[in-house]
Amino acid sequence: MISVVPANEASWADLRAIFGPRGDAYRCQCQYFKTTGGNWARDPVDARAGRLREQTGCDNPGAEPTSGLVAYLDGEPAGWCAVEPRTAYERLRSARVPWAGRDEDKTDAGVWAVVCFVTRTGYRRRGVSRALARAAVDFARERGARAIEGYPLVKPPGEAVAWAAELYVGTHTTFTDAGFTEVSRPTPRRAVMRVDF
Repeated sequence: MISVVPANEASWADLRAIFGPRGDAYRCQCQYFKTTGGNWARDPVDARAGRLREQTGCDNPGAEPTSGLVAYLDGEPAGWCAVEPRTAYERLRSARVPWAGRDEDKTDAGVWAVVCFVTRTGYRRRGVSRALARAAVDFARERGARAIEGYPLVKPPGEAVAWAAELYVGTHTTFTDAGFTEVSRPTPRRAVMRVDF
């Protein structure tokens, strides 16, 4: 059974367990989209982790706002999803995704974005990302968003994913299963998916 809570209702220890002691998620601490240029690469992991703790408000159910969701599988911390107003992600404002071929206001805080999924080792392929994507829709709607977007990887049918490290953005089916509709394809392997409320 999978349950999902806002990150401020989860413990910091649980979030640390999801990100693990090594690997891409551990190194990133979900800070890549929060910065631009070389700033992300220059920061040590401890500094990134400190920012993530501040952004999530873990261990503080009264914290507002919080920047993501935490999934539990059979009571164990299993996954993370970064979701908040699109304007919180500095790197999105200068990226080709999601803007190519779209006339969108980059400063519209009414549009929220899902930019990252982390599923803990040992809990993968059990529906954690799908549960998080569905919960992100409700989370954004309840907090006044007028739309929510995701920017998943598109895997050509029958082809192996040679770029597995990029799966942190989610897959096309993860978003379609959560009710998102494709609105553009800025690159051959990246889609913009959206739910308008």
